[in-house]
Amino acid sequence: MSVDSGSTSMAARLGIKPGMVVQELGWDEDVDEDLRDSVVELSGGDMVDEDSDEVADAVLLWWREDDGDLIDALVDAIASLAEDGVVWLLVPKSGRPGHVEPGDVTEAAPTAGLQQTSSISAAKDWSGIRLVTPKAARSRR
Repeated sequence: MSVDSGSTSMAARLGIKPGMVVQELGWDEDVDEDLRDSVVELSGGDMVDEDSDEVADAVLLWWREDDGDLIDALVDAIASLAEDGVVWLLVPKSGRPGHVEPGDVTEAAPTAGLQQTSSISAAKDWSGIRLVTPKAARSRR
């Protein structure tokens, strides 16, 4: 299936570039397939899962309110993240089943060693929260 340029721009908004290794965590039947397809098309390769040994340039973490401990999930998300990589926490938009309160992310991210930099509308039913390791933490690695 060919993804049109409008769909490809979905991945571009996430900063996905050709040749990037993108890891996907938290997949379930409710994820946005157009966003997934656009990431695969723009990166030029299939996304890798949690069992991959590859270093990821970006991690897409699909997360819902009842998925468990967000801190643990974020720690797992950065386990194979490149030093300058980014985690996109994808959560259902307000009013959608599984919506995650912004305060939950604000509390969990620093505990997991991440800081929130921006939020976007990633797809029809999903918001994207961009998380990175603080620069101070990067320089100590």
